[in-house]
Amino acid sequence: MQTNLKRRAFALAGVASALALGGLLTACKTPPTATVPGAVVQAGADQPPPAPREFRAAWVSTVANIDWPSKQNLTAQQQQAEAIAILDRAKAMNLNAIVLQVRPSADAIYASNIEPWSEYLTGTQGKPPQPWYDPLKFWIAEAHARGLELHAWFNPYRARHNIAKSPAAPNHISRTNPAAVKQYGNFLWMDPGEESASKQTLDVVLDVVKRYDVDGVHIDDYFYPYPIEAPNAAGNAAALDGKAAKAELDFPDQASWQRYVAGGGKLDKPSWRRDNVNRLIEGMYEEVHHEKSWVRVGISPFGIGRPDRRPPTISGFSQYDKLYADAETWLQKGWVDYLSPQLYWPVSQTAQAYDTLLDYWIGQNTQGRHIWPGMFTSRIGAPSRDYQPQDILQQIDIARSRPGAGGHVHFSMVALMENRKGLDDQLMAGQYAQPALVPASPWLGSTAPSAPKVSAARGGRLLKLNMTPGKGDALYAVWTRYGSEWRFSVVPAAQKHALVTDDAKLGEPNAVFVSAVDRLGNESERVKVWGK
Repeated sequence: MQTNLKRRAFALAGVASALALGGLLTACKTPPTATVPGAVVQAGADQPPPAPREFRAAWVSTVANIDWPSKQNLTAQQQQAEAIAILDRAKAMNLNAIVLQVRPSADAIYASNIEPWSEYLTGTQGKPPQPWYDPLKFWIAEAHARGLELHAWFNPYRARHNIAKSPAAPNHISRTNPAAVKQYGNFLWMDPGEESASKQTLDVVLDVVKRYDVDGVHIDDYFYPYPIEAPNAAGNAAALDGKAAKAELDFPDQASWQRYVAGGGKLDKPSWRRDNVNRLIEGMYEEVHHEKSWVRVGISPFGIGRPDRRPPTISGFSQYDKLYADAETWLQKGWVDYLSPQLYWPVSQTAQAYDTLLDYWIGQNTQGRHIWPGMFTSRIGAPSRDYQPQDILQQIDIARSRPGAGGHVHFSMVALMENRKGLDDQLMAGQYAQPALVPASPWLGSTAPSAPKVSAARGGRLLKLNMTPGKGDALYAVWTRYGSEWRFSVVPAAQKHALVTDDAKLGEPNAVFVSAVDRLGNESERVKVWGK
């Protein structure tokens, strides 16, 4: 992810906590549909329409304190307050997932026996929050209490960021296994050719999957590093501009390469580098699902594909040749559950056009996995190449118009916290006017949960729903009909109850249906709990 934008002030005001915790169903007046939220459906039917489905997420970056925490060395209570503000804003906007960066640079924002505490929490690598608490456990609990998924985001190979200030902790990989770490410009980088480095990344991911109730694991675009100009420059900014670094500094992996050749390896060096990354991706996919079958594996690679496959109008940086990321193979081998290619360019930028690139990745998706593109929402209000809200609204509409794309991810949450140029207001009045369920992942399991056990009792101008959670229930989908108009709401299973209010104009609801939804998005039979 890009970290070189000027950060705006972290905005906490205006977040409505009651929306997240009060249990009151603020049902949307826009009738839902199966795959395109906001589309109009036929009113007056005896049965409610299909549930709206769309992955709506935002990346929450911890590196460089981009999104959370807003600065280093906040108290535990201050960190928690900022996390709750983010989650409340996500809930109020009808997002349904947060992708939280838990490993910025071979470190951890959670209690780990493998890697040290991140300096982005306390200002000192290896130092835990004070008073002590486990941030990841806190984030998961608070996200699930609001009906939001929490995906743990790992940087796979970066060992030290160029803006890091505190010394490496004794248990950081640069000190415990220095042979596996290389200096590249102002960064330290784990060498993907070193088996011990890839093993540590895989061990870290599996440790989180085993010990935490995450809904997904997610890795970003930093495989081999973005090339830099010799001797030192940031390479990812040039890549976004569609340029190549001049006089590139080669990654210093001669030792691992020569060991491979001496062992009888037959691949050329670029193919060997891609194979190193491929083996990590394949192993991660297999091992995560061996541990927990419902945890989805996602990757957000750089958005431009292989030079020999890309559309003729597309040009620019090649992740295949430069980052040694063969994302097309990962899709076609089924080594991901969702791909979020970073399509960080407007439709009008022909050489990297958002719509053309989205169609490209959909075309590469022969296994039918989820394609949820990443959008550069933080460009809104940026010092240069400023986006307008309409750019993001247009990209959402384009994704909705493609049957092969079922959602999107905002980079990053800070832009939504600040409601830059009124984007949040426009989303909540339009594309996000109603909640949506995350699309199901039938290749991981398609057995529907049992129908929910629900009772309803009316008191005053409220209808109280009491749900008895079944095994595996994550959410309850609730349809309420006022007159001939259906409205859709989502209730976290842990909440166990909800209040349905009368409409100011249409009066009390004449029908209410409820279904259970499991961790994979599978939906139960609907149960009519109110109405004739």
